[in-house]
This record gives sequence, structure tokens and C-alpha cells, in this order.
Amino acid sequence: MKRSIELQARFHGIEEHFTLNKIARQADAAVMYRQKRAVLIATVTVEEKPSDEPFLPLTVQYIEKAYAAAKIPGGYVKRETKPGDFETLTARIVDRSVRPLFPKDFAYPVTITVMVVSSDDEVDLQVAAVHAASAALYLSSVPVEKTLAAVRIGKIDNKTVLQPDLSQLGESSLDLLVVGTEEDIVMIEMATRAKEIIDDVEYDVTASALDPVVAPAPLILEHQSACEIEESALLALLEQGRNATREAAQGYRTLFAEYRKASMDYEAHTLDVTLAETIESRFAEKIASALKAFAKLQRRHALRAVREEIAAALEAEGMELSHESFEAAFEEARRRIVRKMILENAERADGRGLREIRPIEIETNLLPSVHGSALFTRGETQVLATVTLGEKKDAQIFELLTDTRAQSERFMVHYNFPGFSVGETKPIGAPSRRELGHGNLAKRALEPVVERGFEGVIRLVSEVLESNGSSSMATVCGGALALRCAEVELTNLVAGIAMGLVVEGDRYAILSDIMGLEDHDGDLDFKVAGTQRGITALQMDIKTEGIGIDILKEALMQAREGRLHILEKMREAEAQITKSEALPSVEHFSVDPAKIGEIIGKAGATIRSIIERFDVTVDLDKKEGKVKVVGKDDAGVKAAREEIEQIASKPAEKIPQYTIGQHYVGRVKKIVDFGLFVQMPEGGDALLHISKISKERIGDLHERFHEGNEIEVVVIGQRENKIELALPEALEDSEA
Repeated sequence: MKRSIELQARFHGIEEHFTLNKIARQADAAVMYRQKRAVLIATVTVEEKPSDEPFLPLTVQYIEKAYAAAKIPGGYVKRETKPGDFETLTARIVDRSVRPLFPKDFAYPVTITVMVVSSDDEVDLQVAAVHAASAALYLSSVPVEKTLAAVRIGKIDNKTVLQPDLSQLGESSLDLLVVGTEEDIVMIEMATRAKEIIDDVEYDVTASALDPVVAPAPLILEHQSACEIEESALLALLEQGRNATREAAQGYRTLFAEYRKASMDYEAHTLDVTLAETIESRFAEKIASALKAFAKLQRRHALRAVREEIAAALEAEGMELSHESFEAAFEEARRRIVRKMILENAERADGRGLREIRPIEIETNLLPSVHGSALFTRGETQVLATVTLGEKKDAQIFELLTDTRAQSERFMVHYNFPGFSVGETKPIGAPSRRELGHGNLAKRALEPVVERGFEGVIRLVSEVLESNGSSSMATVCGGALALRCAEVELTNLVAGIAMGLVVEGDRYAILSDIMGLEDHDGDLDFKVAGTQRGITALQMDIKTEGIGIDILKEALMQAREGRLHILEKMREAEAQITKSEALPSVEHFSVDPAKIGEIIGKAGATIRSIIERFDVTVDLDKKEGKVKVVGKDDAGVKAAREEIEQIASKPAEKIPQYTIGQHYVGRVKKIVDFGLFVQMPEGGDALLHISKISKERIGDLHERFHEGNEIEVVVIGQRENKIELALPEALEDSEA
């Protein structure tokens, strides 16, 4: 049995411990990772035979065990089952980070599993998961030659913080995660958070999108809404993140180098290069012509016809072709032609220029029974975004492993991607990892611009009806307009755009508003969302080994140009919004907290009367005196508000002081289950509780008393305006 090995690393304030050869020794590689009290187990397994498909069959699992936080799972089934959203999103982060490290011709099924078996509420588990998975992968027999490092960057009190702990991150106005190798960045996730105004810098938003904007100190430019970051400031942070990941990744490689397994001898995915070159050289014009079919389905049919024509022509010449080798060669030839069109001729399959955005059509509040709705169409990508408004009780309740308290999500974004959106015949099922990831990206883009004073709950649902290029960014655009349609206060409209990149040696081309073909054949998927002032969210996935800051800078500035164009179209649609028939009328106002009792009335009679007469719902905050009135009819809501304010403005009724123990004759004003309300002779109402009527059990009070009857009562207590009564005979029974 091999002895276990203990390794230790410390980069950017994080101390990490890696234990090798101790656990899960039947996996290809396994690491026990520890940071403070958090312990993760990362394993890598790989199949001995390659897949029949010409791509990497990689599965990444991130699992949080309830026992890691000394908890028993909630719900009826007391064991871990379906992964939660945070687990799914973390698995995606690990997957997107490690995938570029694999050789392009490696097609063996690989599974990476990361389990959290002990938690710490100050440890960033996403950073820990990337480091644990990278270590296990580098130590395994999989032919991966690089290690990864993840750096999270926050902005707290106008200062940049590397690797903030979770409590610090909660106070940060920025959440930027950068993952990179020794050379370059491979994955980025960024979102801003609306915070209090830190500085009051003015910005020239009319400047050319191509001109780099120089960022004055401080490094991050906090705007009036404190929820955007300007491009040049973000680039400075990305440079800082790249330097940090380079240093750490190099340190990890040095740390693990002598403990690596020998790389497996693998059968590279075979491609008949000669056949691919033959197809490209002889039939490039036919393939290019098919690629230029404007619509996605037409392009698909045209390519299928060309594929069959080329196969028939080659077979007629006596060439023996297997289906698999020909399909792979044709796809490679097609990919090369697409990339050559872009790099050499600045020509895209649908005829657009490299910076050109597809035509945009927007329709608002098209669904009459929905609080807010928008149909956003950009080329062949179409999203129906809807907004439903609710009360605090409608919030989504969830738990985090690192927090013992139940959390509530008041802004929900649910993204649905049915098969028919891409012409596939498959049923609609539970949301996939991709759907959860795209919904989370749209939420991170939109949430910072929702006014901080909004007290209700928002559910935004994106139904993708057509997809040919970044339906997640269409969700951001349609979602922002749907929020406006539902009259949710926003600091700014938000638009999103997906950028692409094609790189061959020293040549490269950046594409704005990529379609599916360009995403598939390109080297980068770079999604940027923001307002006219700056960026609110960003996500980058790369298919090459990394990307330099210079190209990132150019892509960001080109994305800004496209974003401003889309925002202009959105503002035109915003000006045409008419109020939804389903949108409730809402009035927010405040009254003296001391008057809340009078608004409620005795046993809730006053407030119930207002609710029934005006067909409204009323929320009252007893501590702060805040009142919210909601109803379908504007007139009814305003009338309810007027009555509540009238009650609150009345001077408090002065009730005379009655003598304790003295007998009075009062009039029965109201009979309720728990007693009588009695109008006293000198003014004021008093309560005669059922227990003060008789010591014996009383059935129906209506059999003994009638409203308007005069009865003799005894005052047994008075505190401010509250008078307590008893019947004389009840007191006599008590004395007896």
C-alpha cells in the first residue's frame, strides 16, 4: 500500500492542503482537499475504450453532502437526491474550466466527481472545487498537461479584494471569478451587485464604443446605481486576475509534478485528413454556397444535399467511403471553410459583417392575463419573457450548505429551452444544467438594476421559442422589457450580446451577435450584458487553451458597440409599452404606527370592511407604519387608500376615565364569539369578555343578548382607551 502524501500550498491568502494516495484508490486519481474546516474529495475516472462519437464525453459532478454541515436532509426523503441549483452551477463552472485542457483528439469518457464532505461557512466552495478537480485531473493518467487556478475578485469599500471569504463577498459590489492556466484565462464569470453609492463620477456615455475609456481611480467605476462596471476598469481587473492565476497555476504544477501518473496511451480520434482536404479543395464553392442560405433550416437542408452530392461524386470515381470517416471529413472541411470565410473575407454565413447585429423585433404586453410580457426576436432567436409579481410569501425558500439559515429568493429567473426551439423531437422535462446556467446568467445580469426599494417578489420566465445564437442574451433583453411592462422600477435597461472569436495562428476575427454555426465552429463564446453605462454580468467559455488580454479588450469594446445598438432598439419598444390588463394597481404609503390598531379595528372589523368593500388586499407594517394596498381596480385602490389615511388622520378618541368597581348601564353594540362590545354611557366602547359573563359554559351569546339592548355592567379595568367589563352576577359568582 502506498503511503499517503501531504502537500500544502498558499496563494493569495488561501492555505490549501492536498492529501494523495489516501482515499478512493481505485479511481484513476483522487485528492482529499482541505481549506480551513472545508474538506472536499475529488476523483477522476476514465474509460479504457474511446467513445464512438468524435468529441470528449466529459461528465462533471459536484455534490454537497448534508452531513458536511452536521445537517440531516430536509423533506420526506432523508438523503441527498437531485442536486440543488448551486451544486449544478458549480459543476458547470468546473466543467467549463477543465474542458479546454483536454487534447482535441481525446474521445475517452471521463468523469470528474467533487464531493463536499465537511463545510466551512467562510470558504468559497466554487474556488475549492476548481482547485480540487484540477489537482485530481493533473495527477491522473488523462493526458492533461496544465493545472488551473481560480481567483475570485471582490470590491469592498471601494477596494479590490482577492479571494474574499463568503462574509466579505456578501458585502462586495462585484463578484468576478477568473480561472486560468500558467499562460492565459480559460473561463470568466462576473456579476455586479447593487450597493450604496461609493463615488459620484460622471461618464460620457455618448463616446464611441471603439474608443477605450480611461478609468480614473478608483479602479472600479461605481455609477449612480452602483451596479455597473465600465469596460476598461473590468480589463484592469482581468489583468490582475490573470496575473494571480498564472502565479498560482505555476505553483500547483510544480507542487504536483513528481506525483503525476504517466499519461495513458490513447487512440486519437481519427480523421481522414486527406479526404477532408480533398473535399475542401474540390467542393469549397458548393459548401460555401450552402452555408450562405439565410435561414438555419434552409442551411441545414442545403448542407445535407451538398453532402450527399459530394459522397455520390467521390464514390462514382471509385473511392471507397465509410459513413463515419466521410461524415467526419465533411464536417472538418465545412468547419475550415466557415473559418476561412471569416478570416480571409470577413464574410459570415448569413451575409452579415463581423460587427453587424441581426434584425431585432420587439412586442410588449402581448399576453393580456400576464403582469408583464415581451416577445424579443433577434434573427432566428426568439424569447417570450413573462413577469409575475408576488408578495414576500411567494419567495423561493432554499438552503445553502454554508449557511444554517433558510434563504429566500425574491427575484427568480427561470429559463426554458424546449426541443422545438431548434427543431428537435423531444419531450419537455425537468430543467437541464444548461437551462439552470443560462437562467442564472440572466438573473445576475438583471438583478442589479432592480430598484433596491422593491419589496415584493418577481418571477421572470423565459420561454425560448426559437434558437440560433445566444438565447440567454435574448432572455436578458426580453426580460428587462418584461420587467418594464410589469412596471418594476429599474435603474436602467439591460441588454445582452454574445461575441465569438476565430483564431488561426496570428490571425483572428471577433464576431458580434454570433449564431449557432459560429458558436459551434468558433473558439470562444463570450456573453456580455449591461446598460449604457457599463457591464452587469459576463460569462466567457473558450475552446482553445486560453485567451490574451489584448483580444479580450477588443472583444469587450466591440460588445459595447453592439450592446448600445440593441439598447437603442429596446428603448424604442419601451416607449410603446401600454399597461397590462392583468397588472394590479398598487399604492405604497405610510401612516403613524400608533394608528395601525385603529385601521385594523376591533377584531379586524375595520380592515375587513375596507378589503371587502373595495376588493383589495392590504399589508400593514405595525413597526414602521408602512401600508401597501393592492387591487385590480385603480379607483378601488385609491378609495381604500383615502379611507385608511382618513382613519389615520383622525385625532385619537378621548375616552373618559371610569371608576373601577362602579356599575354602569351600557348598550350592546356588537356580539362576537368571544364576548360583547358595549357602548359606555359617557363615551367609548368596552369589551365584556365571555369569561366575565358567567363562570358556566355559555353556548350561543345571541340567545341571551341582542344588539341594542341595555345591560348593567361593572368596570373591572381601564388602560388608556381599553375598558374591561364584567356582569355583576359573574363577580358575585367569583366572590362566592
